[in-house]
Amino acid sequence: MRKKTLENQLDGTKYLPGLAIDMVIFGFHDNQLKVLLLEYENTDLFALPAGFIKKEEDVNRAARRSLEQRTGLKNIYLEQFYVFGNHKRHNPTPLKAILKGRNLKFKKDHWLLGRFVSIGYYALVDFTQVVPKPDPLADRCNWYDLTNLPPLMLDHHEIIQKALETLRVNLDRKLIGFNLLPDTFTIGDLQLLYETILGEKLNRSSFQRKILSLQILERIEKKYTGGAHKAPYLYRFKQN
Repeated sequence: MRKKTLENQLDGTKYLPGLAIDMVIFGFHDNQLKVLLLEYENTDLFALPAGFIKKEEDVNRAARRSLEQRTGLKNIYLEQFYVFGNHKRHNPTPLKAILKGRNLKFKKDHWLLGRFVSIGYYALVDFTQVVPKPDPLADRCNWYDLTNLPPLMLDHHEIIQKALETLRVNLDRKLIGFNLLPDTFTIGDLQLLYETILGEKLNRSSFQRKILSLQILERIEKKYTGGAHKAPYLYRFKQN
């Protein structure tokens, strides 16, 4: 019964042919940066969460649907960042191993074994708020530290690196949308977030000047620490 249900879920006739979505879902918490990966039992294969586009579905809607299915979260920041279409990325071997691992019979022209052009999306969430859920072919869906990733199938390492580069370049402009900090925070809290994502230490004074020049913060009051003259100011993002 489970096998039949899986076969129904893998019905390719309802999706646009040759087009896929790969999602790089970054997770941040307590100065840790991770990425969500799928694991396929009995194959030693790991991969990014992926999705397909229904024939009468908007591409961005398909990405949000896939993101919600893997994380259980709605209304989080998600951005398209690149299209991966090199012919050399086509390799049916990993998918054959995954299908065999599920004891599924398939023909050599099975739709999952064809060439796909993949639209890359990235998101950045608080990983403590996520309940990861594997897709129908995967056995597990878990967070992995970016500095200690397992071997990934196809070009998924390249996709992660491209997403990380994009995230770092756009961090100033997208920071508010990620909603990773509490309502009020110190410049120090914000600097730790930047350092974790950028993977490097930043000069405190230079960072403060830069952030305040962006005019995205509103100063609230001093944070109580027992020594008022040394207490840092609290900030929040401007509502507009």
